[in-house]
Amino acid sequence: MNNSILFKARTVWQKFNAPIDRPLVFLTFALLAYASFVIASASPQRINAHLANLAVGLSCLFVAAHITPQRLRNITPSIYIAGVILLLAVALFGDISKGAQRWLNLGFTRIQPSEILKIAAPLMLAWFYFHRDEGLRHRDHLVAVCLLMLPVLLIAKQPDLGTGILVFLSGFFVLFLAGIPWKWIFPLVIATVGIIGVLLVSGDTLCQKDQVWPLLRDYQKHRVCTMLNPTSDPLGKGFHIIQAMIAIGSGGLWGKGWGMGSQTQLDFLPERHTDFIFAVLAEELGLVGALVLLVIYIALVLRGASIALHTKDRFGRYVAGSLTLSIFSYAFVNMGMVTGMLPVVGVPLPFMSYGGTAMVILCISLGILMSIAHSQTAARND
Repeated sequence: MNNSILFKARTVWQKFNAPIDRPLVFLTFALLAYASFVIASASPQRINAHLANLAVGLSCLFVAAHITPQRLRNITPSIYIAGVILLLAVALFGDISKGAQRWLNLGFTRIQPSEILKIAAPLMLAWFYFHRDEGLRHRDHLVAVCLLMLPVLLIAKQPDLGTGILVFLSGFFVLFLAGIPWKWIFPLVIATVGIIGVLLVSGDTLCQKDQVWPLLRDYQKHRVCTMLNPTSDPLGKGFHIIQAMIAIGSGGLWGKGWGMGSQTQLDFLPERHTDFIFAVLAEELGLVGALVLLVIYIALVLRGASIALHTKDRFGRYVAGSLTLSIFSYAFVNMGMVTGMLPVVGVPLPFMSYGGTAMVILCISLGILMSIAHSQTAARND
């Protein structure tokens, strides 16, 4: 009897443990432990809520890891449609906070549906390309672009240009991996380079108060201008960047010590537990602490890239590649924002910033990567 119980318990454990990718689990726990350590200093009153978010996120990770890529592919259209409907619900009934309408109140909690599209958009594009023939035509790419731009425009309307850009990037990675023609990409690259060049050369003139920027709101214009010259409004729009750069620079090589950062502990650093948590880390743990975080991120991205490269299934390859590159993009944008290299766009640092919805979505992304890796390993063993 005891042997039978032990055998059944071992079988259940093997089924539960089978899709778990050990390198990804190790890197995930390292990031989450690091985040908890930093948040406990940046905002100790939120540590219990943060740990609750971690518990929910890790539960979602293990659930997602047990959903096979085939099953995920079948439910992808439903996820995408649900995400778009939630964005429409935000536009109609969403809560307004700090001038933006981004949150949907469900009664027992609030969610930010735009975070869901960070997964739903690339999944939908991967599903779309999977069901196309090998010989893709221009109209196939055009339909894919429309599928991507629908949620992007709804998110930008909230307004949440930062999240809209990240959702666009997550979908663009699928377009790129699926082989969208370079002649479609070059105009975007040339336009981006041209805009950056104009801003660097004529930024002072364009940032005058009477200058109107097409397609951008005033606060978005101010964010770009603040990036170009934070000292132009040191007590207003430039306050965030200036305080973040002071915090990062004062950390030195080894940092001031956990809980000893003056900019953090004296409340000079705004949004220190969310968007600017990297500045907290750099001030208290120094360059060494920042490099440790970078090493973990690089290892995570390399593992995700390895999963994508070794996946023969097109759907799995597109999804794994997109999710991996998306995590890299989120980290790059946040660090660039905090160090003054990019405009402040309200992008959290992956797995490090405090937040429930973003944490759950990131954990689900890693769970999907694990599922794809396990599916590929099982296919090789058959």
